[in-house]
Amino acid sequence: MTDKILGKSIKRREDPELLRGEAKFIDDITLPDILHLAILYSTEAHALIEGIDTSAAEQMPGVVKVITGADTRSILPLPCIMNPGGDKSKFPPHPYGLPGAQTVLATDRVRYVGEFVAVVVAESRQQAYEALAGISVDYKPLPVVVNAEEALKPDAPQLHDTIPGNLNQYNGYGDKEATASAIAKAEVVVKQRIYFPRLIHNAGEPRGTIGAYNPQTEEYTLWTNTQIPHGNRFLLSQLVMGIPYNKLRVIVPNIGESFGSKGYLYPDTALVLFLARELGRPIKWIDTRAGLARSTVHARGQIQYATIAGNKDGKITALHTTIYANLGGYPATNGPAAPTALTGRSVTGAYAIEHPCSEIYCAFTNTVPTGPMRGAGRAEAMLLIERMIDLFAGEIGMDAAEVRRKNMVSPDQFPYDNGLGWTYDSGNYEAALDKALEMIGYGNIAQHKAASKKQGKRLGVGIGSYVGISGVGPSPLMHSQIGLIGSTWGSVHLRVHPTGDVSLIVGSQPHGQGQVTTLSQVASDVLGVDLERIEVIHSDTRGAIFAQGSYGSRTFSVEGTTVYKAAQKIQDKARQFAAYMFKVAESEVVAEEGKFYVRGVPDQVTTLKDIALALWYAWDLPAGMEPGLEVIVFYDPPNFNFPFGTHLALVEVDEETGQVDVVRYVAVDDFGNVGNPKIVEAQTHGNIHLGISEALYEAAVYDSEGKILTDDYTTYAIARASSLPNFEIERTVTPSPTNPLGAKGAGDVANLPTPPAIVNAVCDALRDLGVKHIDIPLTPEKVWRAMHQP
Repeated sequence: MTDKILGKSIKRREDPELLRGEAKFIDDITLPDILHLAILYSTEAHALIEGIDTSAAEQMPGVVKVITGADTRSILPLPCIMNPGGDKSKFPPHPYGLPGAQTVLATDRVRYVGEFVAVVVAESRQQAYEALAGISVDYKPLPVVVNAEEALKPDAPQLHDTIPGNLNQYNGYGDKEATASAIAKAEVVVKQRIYFPRLIHNAGEPRGTIGAYNPQTEEYTLWTNTQIPHGNRFLLSQLVMGIPYNKLRVIVPNIGESFGSKGYLYPDTALVLFLARELGRPIKWIDTRAGLARSTVHARGQIQYATIAGNKDGKITALHTTIYANLGGYPATNGPAAPTALTGRSVTGAYAIEHPCSEIYCAFTNTVPTGPMRGAGRAEAMLLIERMIDLFAGEIGMDAAEVRRKNMVSPDQFPYDNGLGWTYDSGNYEAALDKALEMIGYGNIAQHKAASKKQGKRLGVGIGSYVGISGVGPSPLMHSQIGLIGSTWGSVHLRVHPTGDVSLIVGSQPHGQGQVTTLSQVASDVLGVDLERIEVIHSDTRGAIFAQGSYGSRTFSVEGTTVYKAAQKIQDKARQFAAYMFKVAESEVVAEEGKFYVRGVPDQVTTLKDIALALWYAWDLPAGMEPGLEVIVFYDPPNFNFPFGTHLALVEVDEETGQVDVVRYVAVDDFGNVGNPKIVEAQTHGNIHLGISEALYEAAVYDSEGKILTDDYTTYAIARASSLPNFEIERTVTPSPTNPLGAKGAGDVANLPTPPAIVNAVCDALRDLGVKHIDIPLTPEKVWRAMHQP
């Protein structure tokens, strides 16, 4: 018998080859006669290209080919899925022609430092990179703007002639007039400007691509570390290069992290395929760390103005936000406004606010394009609302935990319409808050503060509660509310072989989440097949079912549900065949742990393996039943799902240096039912690490000329393990009613409350100094200045 395995903390099936060093990443792949590609990045943030001289580079050792934008005019601009100019109702069937679309190499103008300008192909990687110095570009500098709010002013430099005012999108949510009226009538009104800085994903592995072309078959093969292999195949073949769809294969090796940065179609994918065809040899490109900072999408980057209003008894009645989102020089290819839409609809957080309204202006600037990062859009929203809750509590002199408790959506209000477009599925927000407060000993904080004071430290406690939209899935909602083109359903091809072994063919793309393990657990749980007999096939568009990829904390709740439904269909067919074998009604057959028997007659039994063999031979089938035991299943969820929780940070601030140390961190999250608790715990650890790093260290810094100053690990700080406390983690369980697994997203949501919890803690520690707000990252200098400001 096979014990039920879903919900158990089994070891990850992916890990042995990683631990043995046998797993292949993009840079481990080589092909016979391969050439190497290097890319010349623009050194100017905004300039006309008046000439490019490649003659010196062409004469350098090992150089095979040098190309510029003039050589790539047959490659169409990259698709920009959102419609620039503010009219999101228009979705042309051929979106590459929209204003603002980026070409694979700049032709006449560059719009950020890092834009691709020219390419060298050489016999070795070193020769290719050395030859870049032989390319001379004649730039005519243009005025630069790097701030989203400044970019929308009438006298700002214009990035795109066809997009006046640099406005890519304006999105408004809620009733603006009703909100303004409620604010005018409120007893207490608090306003604050909050800045969430631009961040660099800094995955452990930079991006890389390899292209090959077979002239005999006219087939292309692309190896790339992308989250969306099927998306890359479709966009390249249909909208960029005109390659017949069945002539392009995309293979994804192991991915060394992504955090959302590899969920796009980048110019290098088209370039390696184009050059592989032109030169008749495979082409390989691996980015550098500095290159990653200049050409892989950045994230966050919002200037937020918030007004919160309510009564002196702590009841919040209205919230209005105006947000300026920095999109960079071009719209990213999977919809630049998607993160900002997530922000705009999420700013109410865990609270029942009667009159919410949010307005978001998405602006082009002379910076690297932005896109989703772990917790995209929702992290920005949670920083805003959680800071405003604390500021409101401070204004009325009420404990911050009590203000939260007084305003949280209560269990009897679900499903809850937050007034901005989301319908929260289920939750008990107050229970998570109370559990976190109990874990940290909230009632004893005052005496701990006194003890720290004797050591020259200021102790503070901060709360971060959150709700995070997850399970990206329902297609109509994605289209109308977020503005993405393309469906977002789950898809699975499940086959039971004549031997009883199972092939689970999925389109979701693993990049560290452990989904090979969890999806196997779902299939094993339904079918009663041992894990060792289940293979999960992924990462290759040849033979794999078309799917959307992995993003938005959707794999377990959407793809896992699809696996569950597929396995149920297999189980139903097997039960029907067993009934035919036993000559009984189907209702009399019990399916249990891979076996089928007649109810009350347990010795009259057959197995899934035996049924699979009989169905594949198909010598004797019931009328109307087809041979074989396999299904293809699609699943489009009826709604998103909404994980939630409360995190508390206990910090110490050094009075002499402003250094902030996180001394305790408590997290209570609710992800609904989870497939593998250990995997979810590891994801939670990673999310908190990211959140602490955002709060204390990370920021992409540009100077006034648009030059990025933080392009490697010596200038872009990331939290080290030595700067992290032990994480004290608990979970509550509130199943989602929107899917049969009761699952909610876990992969990218537990970082949402971390920055606000830490900022709230630092402001609590400095409260007696009159410090109300400090923007992240909370560097020692910034905190010291706040402590000593007049």
